[in-house]
Amino acid sequence: MMLIRYLSQIGRYFLMLKEIFSKQTKWSMMRNLIFKEIDDLIIGSLGIVAFISFFVGGVVSIQTALNLTNPLIPKYLIGFATRQSVILEFAPTFISVIMAGKMGSFITSSIGTMRVTEQIDALEVMGVNSLNYLVFPKIIALLLYPFVIGISMFLGILGGWIAGVYGGFTSSTDFITGAQMQFIPFHITYAFIKTVIFAMLLATIPSFHGYYMKGGALEVGKASTVSFVWTSVSIILFNYILTQLLLGS
Repeated sequence: MMLIRYLSQIGRYFLMLKEIFSKQTKWSMMRNLIFKEIDDLIIGSLGIVAFISFFVGGVVSIQTALNLTNPLIPKYLIGFATRQSVILEFAPTFISVIMAGKMGSFITSSIGTMRVTEQIDALEVMGVNSLNYLVFPKIIALLLYPFVIGISMFLGILGGWIAGVYGGFTSSTDFITGAQMQFIPFHITYAFIKTVIFAMLLATIPSFHGYYMKGGALEVGKASTVSFVWTSVSIILFNYILTQLLLGS
C-alpha cells in the first residue's frame, strides 16, 4: 500500500508539472509575480548563503591544514582541497539542502495557507490556472539560483583563503597556487548543471506539498516538514545520479 501511495504521489507530481505550463496567466500580472518571487526567494536568501559559505569555506581550509601533518606534503594542497570541496559539493549541494529548509518551507507554508483559507479555490472560480499563477513565477525566479551558487563558490574560497592565511596555516601565494592548480573548467559547468536541476526541485516539490495539502493550520506545518524531507532526499538522489553521469565516465 505504501508503494502504491508513493507511486500515486509521483504521478500526481508530474501531472502538476504539465498543468503548470498550460493556460498561462496574463504577462502583465505574471511579471509582477515573478519580481515578487525573485525578491522573496533569491534576494532574501543571499544573506544566509553568504554567511554560511564564508565560514564553511574557512572551516574546510582549517581542517585540511590540520590534517596535513606530514612536513613533506606541500601547503598549496590546502587551497586545492578548499577549491574542490566548495565548487564540486559544498556550494551546489550543501547550500541547496539548506535552501530546501528556507525556501521550501516558505513556499509550502505560503501556498498551504492559501489552500486552507480557500484562496486557491477562489482563483479557480475566477477561471485562473492556479498552478500556473502560483508555481510558474517561482520556477522563473529560481532560474537565477545559479547566481546565488556562484556567489557561494566565491565566498567559500575567499573564506578559506582568509582562514588559511590569517590563521597562519599557509601563505597567500601557496593558497592561490593550490586554488589554481589543475583547474578543470568543466567542474564549474557540472556544478551549474546540478544547480539548475536543484532549482527546479526547490520550486516544484514544496509547491506540490503546499498545493495538495488537506486540513487546517496544523497541517500546514506538517506539510512544510514533509516537503523539506522530500526536497532534501530528491536533491541528494539527483546529486548522486548527476555526479555519476557527468563525472563518472
